[in-house]
Amino acid sequence: MNTENSTSGISSCRQAPWREELRKSMTARERNSIPRVKMPELDPAYRVTCNEEVNQGLSAEQALIEAKRCLDCPDPQCVTGCPVSIDIPSFIKNIERGEFLEAASVLKRTSALPAVCGRVCPQERQCESRCIYNKMKKQPVAIGYLERFAADNERQQPAPEADAPAIQRNGIKVAVAGSGPAGLSFAGDMIKRGFDVTVFEALHEIGGVLKYGIPEFRLPNTIVDHEIAALKRLGVKFERDCIIGKTISYESLMDNGFKGLFVASGAGLPRFMGIPGENLPGIMSSNEYLTRINLMGAGRPGHDTPVMKGARVAIIGGGNTAMDSVRTARRMGAEKAFVIYRRSEDEMPARKEEIKHAREEGVEFLTLHNPVEYLADEKGRVRAMMVQRMELGEPDESGRRSPVPVPGAVEEIPVDLVIVSIGVSPNPIIPSSIKGLEVSRRGTIVVNDATMQSSIPTLYAGGDIVRGGATVILAMGDGRHAAAAMAEKLLS
Repeated sequence: MNTENSTSGISSCRQAPWREELRKSMTARERNSIPRVKMPELDPAYRVTCNEEVNQGLSAEQALIEAKRCLDCPDPQCVTGCPVSIDIPSFIKNIERGEFLEAASVLKRTSALPAVCGRVCPQERQCESRCIYNKMKKQPVAIGYLERFAADNERQQPAPEADAPAIQRNGIKVAVAGSGPAGLSFAGDMIKRGFDVTVFEALHEIGGVLKYGIPEFRLPNTIVDHEIAALKRLGVKFERDCIIGKTISYESLMDNGFKGLFVASGAGLPRFMGIPGENLPGIMSSNEYLTRINLMGAGRPGHDTPVMKGARVAIIGGGNTAMDSVRTARRMGAEKAFVIYRRSEDEMPARKEEIKHAREEGVEFLTLHNPVEYLADEKGRVRAMMVQRMELGEPDESGRRSPVPVPGAVEEIPVDLVIVSIGVSPNPIIPSSIKGLEVSRRGTIVVNDATMQSSIPTLYAGGDIVRGGATVILAMGDGRHAAAAMAEKLLS
């Protein structure tokens, strides 16, 4: 099975007899009586045996019907919920009319990565959370599904090269540190404004966290590669295996004629809990685990990269990265894979869809529990964890109820592999290598919230290096804001 088959009916949709029927005018009552589309998925028993994408995409007919649900509100709040300000009603109405390539064109006006965002962005907390259907106690329009559909259709039926707008170059060079979502978004906006853009990536693959952090069963590498190829066609240049602050200094960039630098180097340092036994063999961070498998091919034919495996695998944490890790562990052969989270499932920051998929794939959830110690076997490798049962107390600063230990409620759980996924810290290389750059106590670069400009006038920053850990779409929003501000400054 493969993702290309999910939209195989696109090319013939204009001749389909149901298309004209769907285009007929409908009343608002008729539109909101249409049930929300359900995304086709691979069968759980099959998908845990492979890395194929779980969500299979909408058919053309499904997309047209879902687009019909949009009420075309006079004040579309869904747009205000999008960090990159996509004209959501416009792209959806183009789908409704069967103008799929025009829908993709609308998306690309403000998003450099529509096929990525349609797959991994938490629309339920952003654009879809503002849909008027929520006030009507109905399910919101499936904006993310439709975004993916439009982007996938364009990938299969690329617009003619002649339709690509000519870009007037201004001759001004700008640099980007990091090729993750923030860096790619910035690069896309700046190249369209006529700047000469070079992206410097520390790793051997372009894509940043999109490649090393997100498994292919959620975001296939071919999708990321397609979005990167589109930026290359616009003129963005990429340099691999180059670390700004190590391979080349900020001062050298300026000496080589670059007039600005956007830092999007991410948050690549894993956090640990600092509990007894945490340094035992068999305990690793989600960063290392996912990077070895996603980027370096561990466990796949033809790749020599080693990775730890286990029959009983525990993942510590409740975010999307924890879900990616535990679902990866199942695909790596874990007989029992479970998530240990110190709050209840309602407090889990992971997307509900990811929790659902994990549970379907046999993952168990041990909520309101927290590790307090790891125990070793006779060879010195982790064999068990001591976990403390928790209960929810008063809300913390984030608004979530704080977990507190239940006195005396500690139990031993056998494990042979533990993946710690409790957050990340900013990459310190750039902040520590540039004199005069203001850095927070958390190690993040301090910026103006509106312009993303740092204490150094020619240096802007966004994404995890500023936020300390955020979503793909928020990082992309930072890239767009920084591009607008830097362009205005350099052209003034």
